[in-house]
Formats: sequence, structure tokens, C-alpha cells
Amino acid sequence: MTTIFQTHYEKDLPNKKILVNRTFNAPVELVWKAWTQQEILDRWWAPKPWRAETKTMNFTVGGVWLYAMIGPEGETHWSKADYKSITPNKSFTCVDCFCDENGVKNDAFQTSAWQVNFEAAGNTTKVYVEITFEKAEDLQKMVEMGFEQGFAMGHNNLDEVLKTMA
Repeated sequence: MTTIFQTHYEKDLPNKKILVNRTFNAPVELVWKAWTQQEILDRWWAPKPWRAETKTMNFTVGGVWLYAMIGPEGETHWSKADYKSITPNKSFTCVDCFCDENGVKNDAFQTSAWQVNFEAAGNTTKVYVEITFEKAEDLQKMVEMGFEQGFAMGHNNLDEVLKTMA
């Protein structure tokens, strides 16, 4: 029987961070691919009924992932991740922001720094995400926008995608 894992959150307001962890029923190499290859990211990143669509992705240090979250009515919200460091199958860091379709930052929204760590645990993988904001209010705004529910839904999508990759 396959274990169903849940996404866990811890808010650290004094340090302007949200900590997320989730275990996936797949080896680290598959989970890493799912987080770092646009064809796979587009299959799970957005909470249903939304979908993610990559415009460009260059998963290298100094590279960028520019993508849209597209809603059921066709509404489109653009984001980008600027990759700062990459250690294959172990971790990557990026700076994430809302932007326009050309990757120009939208200053009306917060910017966040992401540290994503992958830890092999037998035939499962633990993913730890630490998201740091410039201000505690930015963290609160992200939570109010439904981040926790949306990210957990994306993780559930990833569970389904990983089953097809095994």
C-alpha cells in the first residue's frame, strides 16, 4: 500500500520565512527532474483547475524560468524564478517574483528567495522548501493569496505525475 503524504507548513514571522516540507513516493532523481524540467513542471505546478505553462526555462545558475499560471476562465498570472545556485539532486536556490509576460518584475507584489532541498530516504524523497521574504507583511500577503492550499494541491498533482514516471 502506498503512503499518502501531506504538505506541512511552518511560519517563522520574526525571520520572514515560511518553511514547507513534503515527502514523495519516488526516488530523488525522479523528484529532482519533476522540479527542474519544464515539461514536467507544467504538469503539476498549478493547483487544479489552473494550469502552468512555461514560456522559457533555462535551469542553470543565472538562468530563468518564466511561466504563467492560467485559470479556467483564461486569466493569466506571470511569474519568474531566477536561479542562483544548483547542486544536482540535492538543492537549488532562486529568487521568485510576479512579472509580465516578458519577465519584467511587477513591483506591486512581493519577491521571495527560495531554497529547495532534496533528501533521499530509501525509495522516497523529502523536499524542504524555505521561502524568505523581505518583510513579514509580504509573507502574510502570500498566505492570504492562498499559497498554502495552492502549493499543497500542486504537491498532490506531483504525486500523480510521479506515479506515471516510475
